[in-house]
Amino acid sequence: MKVRNLAIVGLQWGDEGKGKIIDLLARDFDLVVRYQGGPNAGHTVRRQNEKIIFHQLPSGILHPGVQNLIAAGCVINPETLFSEIDTLDSLAVNWSGRLWISKFAHVIIPHHILIDTLREEGKARPIGTTRRGVGVCYEDKLARIGVRISDLIDEDRLSDRLKSLISYKNFLIIDIYSGEPIEDRKIINQYLEYGERLKPLVVVDPYFLRDFQSKRILFEGAQGTLLDINFGTYPYVTSSHPIGGGITASLGYMPERLEVVGIVKAYTTRVGLGPFPTEIKDELGDKIREMGNEFGSTTGRPRRCGWIDLSAIRYGAIINGVKRVILTKLDVLSNLEEINIGIGYQGRDDRYDPTVENLIPVYKKLSGWREDIADKRKYEDLPSNARHYIETIEEITSLKVIGISVGPEPEQMIWQEEV
Repeated sequence: MKVRNLAIVGLQWGDEGKGKIIDLLARDFDLVVRYQGGPNAGHTVRRQNEKIIFHQLPSGILHPGVQNLIAAGCVINPETLFSEIDTLDSLAVNWSGRLWISKFAHVIIPHHILIDTLREEGKARPIGTTRRGVGVCYEDKLARIGVRISDLIDEDRLSDRLKSLISYKNFLIIDIYSGEPIEDRKIINQYLEYGERLKPLVVVDPYFLRDFQSKRILFEGAQGTLLDINFGTYPYVTSSHPIGGGITASLGYMPERLEVVGIVKAYTTRVGLGPFPTEIKDELGDKIREMGNEFGSTTGRPRRCGWIDLSAIRYGAIINGVKRVILTKLDVLSNLEEINIGIGYQGRDDRYDPTVENLIPVYKKLSGWREDIADKRKYEDLPSNARHYIETIEEITSLKVIGISVGPEPEQMIWQEEV
């Protein structure tokens, strides 16, 4: 029996390949909901060998007949959003009547991006943000001074709110960060135009979602569990809740019988700063980066690469209530003579703790495989050492691997169970 409400959540530091999986699954759902994050995350899907990166749009938007919602837990840069909509138009994708935006979602204003950049440049110990203004926007949200989509579609309220907000932010930009102030009138006019374009797409989440109670909903998380603001490697985290538990707070809606399926890359990557116990810092790390094309889809920054860390994955699975996972990019590990699997840490047990910065991993060494697996579509056709690698992951984590990605294209999948 197919799951009615399904969440796709990364169990590592993001970049696990969620975009491909969501795109594959979306065709069988009625609604895809992006429930958190902003344009600091990029989900990559492919069509006819063309790579399409969505930073704001849900990854189900390419499927005719599938509805898509950007929910209240997200922050939105209208310029980025409309640029992605223009991309859909250029691809002749009919998105009209299939894209909806929460009235409660907060809006990224140019001063968010400027302050984000000035902070990173001025810090002795930067966090490594994408400088897209996402964290600063979430700060304003929690400080109760932010601008929401509901403000954008109310001309009088938007003008008043932006004038006072930009005045305050200019004070910070000049006096605290030694930057150049921004012009309020230009921004007000620009965002009023955005509001006019967005108005037909705006919905109130709980009422909108109530109409899908008996239908199939796919919830799309951005980033990964180890970047969660509560449970990640703080302060090197994102500003929202990528975990499954963040769904209800981000929607104002309690999905019935929700299953969370974890996405796990066959190795580990991380963009930006922060602890990374299994990082490979020699030429092999560079080789994996090149083989896996591990460069940030949002910033283009090279990703740090390392071995899979099963203790960290088990930690993420506990947080999300995950019992089934999809393993991605297994093909990247082909042609390695030996592969390490992180199973614990020196001087400690096998419990991952994101508050400890200097964890030294303990590895289990497995033999690699020399065979190209990109054309494999059945589990039994994989090389024996590749199967042993997967079965070792299952044995140590007690998680069931239900799908295996063996290449970037949609058809390059091996499925063991129906989702």
